[in-house]
Amino acid sequence: MFMFIVKEGYPFIIASLVLAVIVYFFFGIYWAVIPVVLALYFAYFFRDFHRSMPYDPNILYSPADGTVMGVEEIFDDEYLNEPALKLTIFLSVFNVHTNRSPLDGEIKYQRYTCGQFVPAYEKSASFENERHAVGIDNGRIRFLVIQVAGLLARRIVSWVTVGHQLQQGETYGMIKFGSSTELIVPRNVEICVKKGQTVVGGVTVVGRIKA
Repeated sequence: MFMFIVKEGYPFIIASLVLAVIVYFFFGIYWAVIPVVLALYFAYFFRDFHRSMPYDPNILYSPADGTVMGVEEIFDDEYLNEPALKLTIFLSVFNVHTNRSPLDGEIKYQRYTCGQFVPAYEKSASFENERHAVGIDNGRIRFLVIQVAGLLARRIVSWVTVGHQLQQGETYGMIKFGSSTELIVPRNVEICVKKGQTVVGGVTVVGRIKA
């Protein structure tokens, strides 16, 4: 897997390095270490990987890196309009924060909602926080992926729009500085992960479509 830094990270990295130079000239090398360390953290936080997994129309890969917070039965009235299963993944500040499409399909629905910044691990975060929902349809299955901002997150980034054709595992956006991602699927999908399990976006199989 080849690592790179997403474009949203460069302003933070450059600003930190410029600050390091200014601090060095006015206060000396010891104080300049602080913004240099900050620049290194930003490079780490905004990292991503080129991940290539075998295509399989019967499985759904994890939409994000993180830890499974839970799986619950719900009725989705936003996109599916039917009984569904919701998988919630918590992304700490140490996880890769890009989001990937679990399966291929066309974006048929997209909605951005402003909100508060409740910690991402709180159950109310799904309803109260800034969120970005993407509904995907490939003719066989429809599913919804929701980016939810956390306590530190202040901006959800999306690189796609309605009509975009996503490939399985393709990166389509990110959430800055702590967040959670929700995957909502119909009941004919068997969830393959459990609460507390660590998942890797575009690599870990989180669901299988039942025959």
